[in-house]
Amino acid sequence: MTCLTLGFVLASQDAGASGVDQATRKLYKRPSGIPFPKDNAHSSARESLGKTLFFDPRLSGSNWLSCATCHNPGLDWTDGLPRALGVGMKPLPRRTPTLLNLAWSELMLWDGRSHSLESQSLEPLASESEMNMPPENLVAKLRKIPGYGALFEAAYPEEGLSIATVTKALATFERTIVSGTAPFDRWIQGEEKALTPAAVRGFALFNGKALCSRCHSGWRLTDDSFHDIGLPDADLGRGAILPDVEILQHAFKTPTLRNVDRRAPYMHDGSIATLVDVIEFYDQGGKARRLSQAEDVRPLGLTSQEKADLLSFLKTLTSADKSVVLPILPR
Repeated sequence: MTCLTLGFVLASQDAGASGVDQATRKLYKRPSGIPFPKDNAHSSARESLGKTLFFDPRLSGSNWLSCATCHNPGLDWTDGLPRALGVGMKPLPRRTPTLLNLAWSELMLWDGRSHSLESQSLEPLASESEMNMPPENLVAKLRKIPGYGALFEAAYPEEGLSIATVTKALATFERTIVSGTAPFDRWIQGEEKALTPAAVRGFALFNGKALCSRCHSGWRLTDDSFHDIGLPDADLGRGAILPDVEILQHAFKTPTLRNVDRRAPYMHDGSIATLVDVIEFYDQGGKARRLSQAEDVRPLGLTSQEKADLLSFLKTLTSADKSVVLPILPR
């Protein structure tokens, strides 16, 4: 398991108006479209159905919790809490991860135990500690709501209402949750004034001394891999699934940094309150010392100015995304 190091040039023959070389520009270029699997191709009917299901609290056993309860679009598709709340408002072991840009990801959840958005969608529904809705009960429940029949028929006319089409519809909607164009994107494409000098210096640090791009790579700013970053807790993360792989003990999925300044608190356990604290944590080289700890998590020796510049850059990854219009739920 390796992390990609990205380099960039502030001035060269290949650099455009913003001073970014073509190779770096290509690495950070946003995709032109959203990928959908062949067995669950996109349609407006499927997206609409998935959005309706996503916001419907009747998908939970209590009729109080919807997918949007934890993945709130107003909080960048998370909940703003250190740890998610489940049945009976009891805290769950981990923080709610954002749903931003998961259409390009292959393994889902903090420990990667789901291999698609379709399978991931079923996890919280069936979990007794989360939405507590057994799949067979959910199908029977939805069939009693007349308005859903027509929505499923329009979205999946050959399949009808089943737990498979419920999860496929949810996954279709979730794939459309994509962060918008941020100041960083405009700068990468040549708009020189889109970033301040401090943010430009922060980008250099991000790709250099601060070692951030070793794992936060590509346009989504994640390698989609799993790393032990030195958090002192007992959760084995990916290691609980692959107990014989030493480097994966206490390893968790690298989160995207898109809109990261809106998604406090941070880490899989919500244990770090602010981005300033996150930078301090990495500057110290983490807090736990284990054989599984990623080799790039080590003391960095950043100055106060460098930390401020790095923070300035991270804030340029935030986009002004469209407001989400809530659906009218079937009756």
